[in-house]
Amino acid sequence: MYQTQPARPRTLDTPRRPAALRWWCEAPEPLLLVVDGNSLLHRAYHAAATGELRDGEGRAVWALKGLVTHVAHAAAQLRPDAVLVGFDCPVSSTRADDYAGYKAHRPAKPADLQEQLAAAPDLLRAAGLPVRVPAGYEADDVLASCAAKARDTGWRTILVTSDRDAFALLDASTSVLRIRNGGRDAAVLVRAATLPGVCGVEAWQYRDFAALRGDPSDNLPGVPGFGPATAADLLAAFGTVDAAWAALDGGRAAEVSAAVGARAAERLAGPAAREVVVRNRRLMRMRTDLPVPDLEGIRLPLEISRMRRALAGRGILLGPSLWALTGGVSPDEVTDAPAWVRVAVRPPRSRRPGPMPGQLTLF
Repeated sequence: MYQTQPARPRTLDTPRRPAALRWWCEAPEPLLLVVDGNSLLHRAYHAAATGELRDGEGRAVWALKGLVTHVAHAAAQLRPDAVLVGFDCPVSSTRADDYAGYKAHRPAKPADLQEQLAAAPDLLRAAGLPVRVPAGYEADDVLASCAAKARDTGWRTILVTSDRDAFALLDASTSVLRIRNGGRDAAVLVRAATLPGVCGVEAWQYRDFAALRGDPSDNLPGVPGFGPATAADLLAAFGTVDAAWAALDGGRAAEVSAAVGARAAERLAGPAAREVVVRNRRLMRMRTDLPVPDLEGIRLPLEISRMRRALAGRGILLGPSLWALTGGVSPDEVTDAPAWVRVAVRPPRSRRPGPMPGQLTLF
């Protein structure tokens, strides 16, 4: 039998938690974890960490399992009070309607990736996780709207994604857990205070930084000559692109040249550069007013039997790794628990049934 315990205050009693997360674990405000479902499912698909797992009907499920594992691992590290997963709208895009080139360079997705992307929202809903798929918009807009809702209601937010776009949302109550190459253990927690060390600009400057640099993954070219270093130098000198333009228009081109060089200053002064920056700013701006659920109404824990039943229906078997989502006991805390809890949560290997062929359990 799976045994749960009452929710415990967020403390530092788990020695494996990275020191970088301690500030979040000690803060008194409730914590919302918002997951970029598309970003993490794509990463899990290409990583194929569990092998190309398929369910009993032969359907691909390895990316679905990887996504759930990412969510469970992040919850175990961060101890959130609520979790929500956002996905891109699969049928329309207001950004592509605005700019035909938006993401137009991307090749067609493999069929087994498309199938898992289509199945993910319903699978997570069946497992009890709150999910949002906004018509015409993307997971980034869900992240932005959730962060705004949390800020307005006294919550903190950690956004879980592999994309840099979310850096534009950093503020005193919002941080980003960025999943990078190397898996979950290589993830880094980026806060507004630490962003300058990551890319050389403050959080409030990030959208201008990205607009100058461009975003090849979204097929948004930047201003020629403005890579990350040059963009950061300009913003360090002037604060915003608008201030740099004001300097150029006001006869102070020498100041801009001193910051980024004469050639880059000349390019920035041209009408093409202004069109690029204005377009990129517009397309990179995330919606903060999409409907999101009442945060008190989606508090953890989730129901363990419901989660396991939904996942098992797709051939996904997860062990006690779901503990942080379902009010269970951390495996790291079992040694300090009474004997009956140790047996319930982490039974001896001889009593635990092994995984079926092609399936893995965590922890």
